[in-house]
Amino acid sequence: MIDNFSGFKGIRAGRAFALLAALFVLIFGAMVVLIALDQQRVIDSTTRLQDQTVPEIIRHQRLSRNLEQLRQEGERVFAASTPQARQQAMFVVTLVASHPSVLEHREAAEQARLLERFLVDVLRQSSRDENAFAANLPEWQRLSARLGLLVDDISIQGTNLATKDLGDVAAAMNLARLKLYGAMVVVGLFLLIFLVLLRAHLIHPLQLIDKALSGLSVERPAPQFAASPMIEIQVVEEAIGELHASLLQNEEARQALENLANKDGLTGLTNRRHFMLLADAELQRAQRYRRPITVGMADLDFFKKLNDSYGHAAGDTVLRAVAELMQETLRQSDLVGRYGGEEFAFLFPESTLAEAAKLAERFRARCADYDIRLADGRLVRVTLSMGLADASECPLEIALKHADDALYAAKHQGRNRVVVAGGDVAADLPLDA
Repeated sequence: MIDNFSGFKGIRAGRAFALLAALFVLIFGAMVVLIALDQQRVIDSTTRLQDQTVPEIIRHQRLSRNLEQLRQEGERVFAASTPQARQQAMFVVTLVASHPSVLEHREAAEQARLLERFLVDVLRQSSRDENAFAANLPEWQRLSARLGLLVDDISIQGTNLATKDLGDVAAAMNLARLKLYGAMVVVGLFLLIFLVLLRAHLIHPLQLIDKALSGLSVERPAPQFAASPMIEIQVVEEAIGELHASLLQNEEARQALENLANKDGLTGLTNRRHFMLLADAELQRAQRYRRPITVGMADLDFFKKLNDSYGHAAGDTVLRAVAELMQETLRQSDLVGRYGGEEFAFLFPESTLAEAAKLAERFRARCADYDIRLADGRLVRVTLSMGLADASECPLEIALKHADDALYAAKHQGRNRVVVAGGDVAADLPLDA
């Protein structure tokens, strides 16, 4: 190598090596500068991803989910079969329409206010005209379609934000890789070592980050990463952790909204609307496979007298205590819901009328002997009357009507008893059966 350079006319070996060294330093320095610029782009992109894009994506996700919830609850207002169910759905509509994520988005806030006012007007019209829902259905479909398009637009906007920033990061990394490949020709072994280090401390962590992002879900624990000396990798890993935490918070908020829509606020039991949905699905399954199934209606005896004597707070305490006793006494497969006031509805899958009557009698007897302690320390006892009806060959509404008729018969026969629709009083059933 030295001999070849010393043979050049007018160029000394030292000068040749100096020129080569100068050329190497110049090229290497230029590569270092270019790589440094690319690294700064990565840092800028990841910082923007953490500080701006991720919160913006979360905001878009929360907004689109709330708008979709708003649309679904509006559908329930039109689909509900009872005024109580419509009022419950309307309450959720009002709650979601006033959510900060909706209010801070101008177009979403306008759509939410328009939809809320429309539903309120329809409910008012329905109190005067029973055909109000049918008359307003085309307008609702138009509003629902507009809201659905808005949800799609917001979701796409959030996706585009992530795509752009991640594309910038990927582009910067690909450019840096090409420059590093070119530098390998100039610096040889030095750049080979540098590439190994680059893969160990940047490329491989990014691959793990990509894998973690692909599998990011609330059903899985937060991804764990090995300690990385690269600040930009640490920033992205922290952003992923924050994104997972935000997903968990959003899921908790969704569960809270779902519980608010499906659970009775006082007793914690399934509310009437959700009970009817679950019971109807279970009833269809039982009828499809020709399995026995029984429904029941129960009512606390003399509950108004208890409220008048001890106060409504005591009545609430009694309702909560009876609800807890139901959950403790009945089977896990049995469905119970607060139907309204002091009235409860039951569904006993895989149970004939006789089997359900024994279960109901056990609960009735336990309730009659159960001491309920009020807030002032006094103990009270309540009894209940229950009607049961076979639901294996009729729609849910008809079966519940038969059970309600049996409940009325139990009240008429003296209360504190179980009556089977079309049968006799079941109060004398053996408790050990």
